[in-house]
Amino acid sequence: MANSSGNKAQRARLWSLALVVVLAACSEAATGPAPQPPQEVGVVQLKTQPVPVVATLPGRTRAYKVSQVRPQITGIIQERLFEEGAQVDAGQVLYTIDSAPYEAAHASATATLARATAARDSAAILARRYAGLVKIEAVSQQENDDAQVALKEAEAAVAEARASLEAAKINLDYTRIKAPIAGKVATSEYTPGALVTEDQADVMTTVRQLDPIYVDITQPSRDLLELRRRFASSADPEHRTVEVVLHLEDGSVYEHAGRLSFRGVAVEESTGTVKLRAIFPNPEQMLLPGMYVKAVLEQAVDDEGLLVPQRSITRDARGKASALVVTADNTVEKREVVTERALRDQWVVSSGLHAGDRVIVDGLQRARPGATVKPVRLDVEQTAMVAE
Repeated sequence: MANSSGNKAQRARLWSLALVVVLAACSEAATGPAPQPPQEVGVVQLKTQPVPVVATLPGRTRAYKVSQVRPQITGIIQERLFEEGAQVDAGQVLYTIDSAPYEAAHASATATLARATAARDSAAILARRYAGLVKIEAVSQQENDDAQVALKEAEAAVAEARASLEAAKINLDYTRIKAPIAGKVATSEYTPGALVTEDQADVMTTVRQLDPIYVDITQPSRDLLELRRRFASSADPEHRTVEVVLHLEDGSVYEHAGRLSFRGVAVEESTGTVKLRAIFPNPEQMLLPGMYVKAVLEQAVDDEGLLVPQRSITRDARGKASALVVTADNTVEKREVVTERALRDQWVVSSGLHAGDRVIVDGLQRARPGATVKPVRLDVEQTAMVAE
């Protein structure tokens, strides 16, 4: 009897424990899982700032100076005194021409001058004598006048002879053809023994100065007009020093920055473009005339520019750009944006975002439009810099 009572008590305890478990399970099912806290995301608060407006334009390199070497007298080339492709100095002798006929002409002109000088001295003595004698009427006035005229003619003959001697000296100097400028000399089109003439059109060789070097750039006139309208209130770009960065044919960036030295004053009617010219240092002479390059130059400054870190912008399959923004109530909102160009690791945004917007930079994979998040402000530099 006692054993039966004990079993009953044990069964009662088991039924009570089972009831507690069932009630707990029902309570948990009714309330559901505990709510998750909002996900943390890193945001950047946008602000307007002056942003340079840059343009990437095609261009060609041009030598800073070009001198086509031609003969200024007629004669036979005796020597070529330079190495093709070498650097030459201004005034360095490049060719020599047979000087024998010009030396003879110089000697003849020297003798002519000596003879004219002697005749002038004789005429001067006679003129002085007659000037004294006419005062005492020892000679007639006509004889004195003739003596004075003869002196002037003798002086003119001396001047003419001196000019002829100078011309002969110049022609003799021209037998040594010199480099007009310093620079790289091209191949020689003539060899020793060839005849060159005074008025020939063909060049003997060409000397080009390559340091510094020009880059001629073309810009569509419509772009120039748009920029001037857009930034009419900013500083006049015509009076600012504009830095130019050069991209070479292989995609590399030229290590020396240049500056804009000329803006076209007329539009090319056939192409509708305006010519710009930049000047670059070229100490290593990496840039050669005729190279195709791309020039990146600052055209103006947008005082209300908006920069966004590139990693905050995503694109869909059609290439449309968008950004996730945290609203005032910490809700994620998706915005379609328009990006104009890249400035280093940032995008210049022209529409879709505004100053004061909090754009998600970190945690994009955890943020979904309409979800509530916990924004954490990041200290990301937003500084306008010219694109490389």
